[in-house]
Amino acid sequence: MRLSSASALAAWLAAIAQAAEPPQFLVDKLSFGYTPRINDKGQQSVPQFSIQGVPGVPEVLSNKVILTQPAPGNARGAVWADNTNNYKEWIADVDFRVNGPERGGGNLNIWLARRGVQDIGSASIYTVEKFDGLALVVDRSGGGAGMIRGFLNDGTTDYKTHHSVDSLAFGHCDYSYRNLGRQSQIKMRQTKNLFKVEIDGRLCFESDKISIPPGYTFGITAASAENPDSFEVFKLVVMTADLNAQHEAAPPQQQQQQQKQQQDSQQQFFGGGGYDHEKNMPVPPVKDNAWDADLPDQPADSITSSVAQFTDLHNRLQSVNHHLSTIFRSVSAQSSIGEKRHEETSQAINDIKILLGRLDKLDTIMKQVNSMDGEVKKLRGELSQKIKDSENSIKSMMGDTHGTMLEHVAIQSSPKHGKLIFVIIASQVVLVAGYIYYERKKTLPKKYL
Repeated sequence: MRLSSASALAAWLAAIAQAAEPPQFLVDKLSFGYTPRINDKGQQSVPQFSIQGVPGVPEVLSNKVILTQPAPGNARGAVWADNTNNYKEWIADVDFRVNGPERGGGNLNIWLARRGVQDIGSASIYTVEKFDGLALVVDRSGGGAGMIRGFLNDGTTDYKTHHSVDSLAFGHCDYSYRNLGRQSQIKMRQTKNLFKVEIDGRLCFESDKISIPPGYTFGITAASAENPDSFEVFKLVVMTADLNAQHEAAPPQQQQQQQKQQQDSQQQFFGGGGYDHEKNMPVPPVKDNAWDADLPDQPADSITSSVAQFTDLHNRLQSVNHHLSTIFRSVSAQSSIGEKRHEETSQAINDIKILLGRLDKLDTIMKQVNSMDGEVKKLRGELSQKIKDSENSIKSMMGDTHGTMLEHVAIQSSPKHGKLIFVIIASQVVLVAGYIYYERKKTLPKKYL
């Protein structure tokens, strides 16, 4: 009876909590898997998303995207939204499933990053270099049954070369995710004052010191180990309470300053990093103060009182402060220009990588064409030799046959005078014999009856 009462109370509280939440609306341009079929046309693509992978692109089925197959190992797969998230408050649901052998390995990474396709691609948290944004990682870090961890970066930390990536996590919770026989759901919730991560309806970690600015892109990547796991993603659904409340992306320099201050606040709060359940403070706006002209030099004997001395010192300190502010703004402007040039360089490098990939394919095609050319030449030589051999055989056979035939004709058609002479003589003998018989018969006496 007590158990039923407690269950009823919990259900009642949950209903009240759900009723208190504002209604959420689907952001379809940032979502997939919310309909019975991911692609209604049955194509190997995800509408409004880009997919990539190594050694092959992920397989798109009717209700899921297989980022890494059960074989072969050491594979990578990624799916990135083509549009940016322009909402300050949002909810993102990711349904996934992981299957594999007893000691299979790999990781699933959920990103909300700026320039995700260019800077991250199909990399994982351990192979990505510098990125700007948030990463939520599902793996078996530390040798346990599984763990969900959160990472932040403002584009200055190179995770690939860092000596201890695990120490950079700002929050975590344990979760056994492999071979469950069902889908798992990760829900990320960003409100005005709170960032929260839930797994299967229970809290993983949260913080009131995190604020991801608009203009970032959602993406999901997976990497399998030598003994691989199969990572399947069923949906990525992004919702917001107000579809019209879109915001322009902040300038890159301001975003970096904001995330830098968030990470500094995180380190001060946590005492240098590690796993905790809190996170960064938002950045106060930077004031753009004007500065006065240079103060004129004055002789020392003109300052005769302590008040004048303090006033002169105060003015000069203010002037120095204004000059420092000007220098800082100039450095910030140069940093913004450098960031723009870095983006252009990164885009050029990405284009070069694409061209190099095409050149690799061209090299393979040329090798195949050369191989086919050699095969054709070899086949033509063999065919010519066969034709010559057949021609020689026919000539030889025709020569022998014609020689025998001529000899036979010569023998058969040669005239035979012996028979002709015999016929003539025989006919003369017969005529002579007949004539003698006739004459003798005529001279014989006639008999009468």
